This record gives sequence, structure tokens and C-alpha cells, in this order.
Amino acid sequence: MTSRLAAVPAERMHLYLMLALTFGTGVVDAVGYLGLDRVFTGNMTGNVVILGMGLVGAEALPVLGPLLALLGFMGGAALGGRVLKHAAGKWTGLTTMLFTLVAVVTLVLGVVLVLDDSPAQWLMVTTTTLLGAAMGVQAATARFVAVKDVTTVVVTSTITGLAADSQLGSGKGGGSGRRFSAVVLILAGAAAGAALLEVHLGAGLFLAGAVMLVATLVGAWHARLTAPAGE
Repeated sequence: MTSRLAAVPAERMHLYLMLALTFGTGVVDAVGYLGLDRVFTGNMTGNVVILGMGLVGAEALPVLGPLLALLGFMGGAALGGRVLKHAAGKWTGLTTMLFTLVAVVTLVLGVVLVLDDSPAQWLMVTTTTLLGAAMGVQAATARFVAVKDVTTVVVTSTITGLAADSQLGSGKGGGSGRRFSAVVLILAGAAAGAALLEVHLGAGLFLAGAVMLVATLVGAWHARLTAPAGE
């Protein structure tokens, strides 16, 4: 098992791990939008659009939740950028620490929702704000790991590249498999998150947190196995 893991090139391993985190984002966004008053916590494009429509009172869309989730995301991304400012290498102890933080926050919020499965408005807003911050940390850390076309939080640019480089577009086709996988996995995550809402409001966060934690542990293990001798 160890030798097989060590044999996987870092670039490919990072791709697998970022795709796993993309699935987790789909789950979290489904929970936020469907279970916590229509707030996206990973997809900030959707959140900004909801905020814009909510500001003019369209269909009684929320304003405070999307706004705080957006601010939380920006704060989390800033934290991730600050921590990784002087990091050496794509996957270091700092990378592991940040991804672990995201997983732990997600799991803890899952526990909170289990303890109160009919949360008051203030608790829903607090939860989506903290999830937004966690997703901001994840996005900044994934940006540092730098797997092309896999940001873990959005797939708009991924879909653009997939279509633009397809046979109907430029015909280049580079990275099509990676891009297609990212789109499918965030879709699958959203579907899983929606389905788990039928089980419990916090169930999706448990799944997402578990996926994030496993991906982080595998990434840390792989980095240790493949580190140059003496490090």
C-alpha cells in the first residue's frame, strides 16, 4: 500500500485530492442552499448573484446570509494566503494544517446541526458564515497547490475551458478529462448533499468533512513518502 502510494506522481496525486475536495464543495453548497436559507458557501459567483437579487427584494431572497458568507469566504481566503505566503513546496505541513482546519470546521458544524436540527435564523447565518470562511481557506490552499482547472469551489472556468478546447471549439482538447471530472464530481456532490438532507440537515456536512479529512491525510502521507531524503 505504502509503495503504491509513493509511486503516484505528486502532480497526479494532487489532482485526485483536489477532485475529492471538489466533490465535498458540491455537498456543502447543497446543504447551504437547500437547508440553510439559500446561501452558497463555496460558489461565490452564485452567492453574489443571490445577494444582488436579494438587495432589490426579488422573491424574498436573503441578503444577510449571502453577504456574511461572502465576507467569511474572503476572510478565509486571506488567512490561507497569509499562512502560505512563505511556504516552500506545494504540499507542506502548512497545506495539511489548512485543509485539516477546513475539514474540522465542517465536521463541527455538522455536529452543531445534529444538536439543533431546526436551527434559528441566527444559527443558520452563523453556520453559513463559518462554512464560507472554511471554503475560502480551502480555495486559497487549492490555489497554492495549483492543479490547473480544479479550484475545488467553482467550475465555471472549468466548463469554459472544456467547451473552448473541445472539438466544437479550438480542438486542442488538453485537460478535458480533468475538467470533465471536476464538473461531474461537483454535480455528484450537490446531488449527494441534496439527498442527505432527507436524512438529516447535518448529514451532508459529515460526508463533506469526512471526504476533506481523508483527502488531507492521504495528501500528507503522500508528501511524507515522496519527500527528498533528509527533509
